[in-house]
Amino acid sequence: MKAGILGYGNLGRGVEAAIARCDDIELKAVYTRRDPAGLSIATPGAAVKSAAELDTGLEDIDVLIICGGSATDLPGMTPKYAALYNVVDSFDTHANIPTHFANVDEAAKKGGRIGLISCGWDPGMFSLNRLYATSILPGGHDYTFWGKGVSQGHSDAIRRIEGVLDARQYTIPVEAAVDKVRSGSNPTLTTREKHTRECFVVAADDADKARIEEEIKTMPNYFADYDTTVHFITSEEMKRDHSGLPHGGSVIYSGETGSNGNKHVIEYKLKLDSNPEFTGAVLTAYARAIVRLNAEGVTGGKTVFDIAPAYLSPVSGEELRAHYL
Repeated sequence: MKAGILGYGNLGRGVEAAIARCDDIELKAVYTRRDPAGLSIATPGAAVKSAAELDTGLEDIDVLIICGGSATDLPGMTPKYAALYNVVDSFDTHANIPTHFANVDEAAKKGGRIGLISCGWDPGMFSLNRLYATSILPGGHDYTFWGKGVSQGHSDAIRRIEGVLDARQYTIPVEAAVDKVRSGSNPTLTTREKHTRECFVVAADDADKARIEEEIKTMPNYFADYDTTVHFITSEEMKRDHSGLPHGGSVIYSGETGSNGNKHVIEYKLKLDSNPEFTGAVLTAYARAIVRLNAEGVTGGKTVFDIAPAYLSPVSGEELRAHYL
């Protein structure tokens, strides 16, 4: 199976690392909007090409894994390339998923390809677990907790503040809230009750740290609705203690069965040393699945809800039934 990667940031490198562990997938090329001559990749023998070469529709790949941003990249990229190749993306702007899906579905059907959107761990693996739980225990309550982990979007928002040289923001679940949910009591929780935010900031020598802290804590849509702690540290401490991109979280669902109201709690939990590497591994598994499905004649837009689990695995159905079922 021959794969291409479009974009070589954190996520693109995560996909590359995942492909390197798959015996049945070969990385043929990384496609970039930068100058290909200036980009060095980790995979021996794989090409580095201009993204413009994809426009011919003639690149020798079975699937293109698109590693762009949801805000401006994926709404244009995924429909464009879904008309030419089987594609997978990690689009995560929830309110715009229906529109994005419709655009990708139309393009993929015209091209006879599959376009799988919103793949990763949330949306993605967490979405599946919410679906399984609500189907098995209708009428229950689902809760999603994120962290402890680095939020790249929130970290970027802090870095835009005047006087900030670098920043990392960690999203942290409130353990008391998690315990209430695990008890099956179905609590009603506010945003502030579910998560806290902890910020590590490198400020310029002449920066007003009090102003920076106030701007962070009052920033609408990012921090204003949370209990937020700000720590000012040195660039050396940032590099030493906060250079990774860990993340994770859990989906917890509680529901009842029977006339006596027997309670049941379902929990799916992730603890990730590297958010982009794990997301890349999920994208790679689903890339395998859509190549197989397209070979069977399936076309159009898809999400993780539409892909049977057996298509994700490199092993045969016989082996799955013998050792996994």
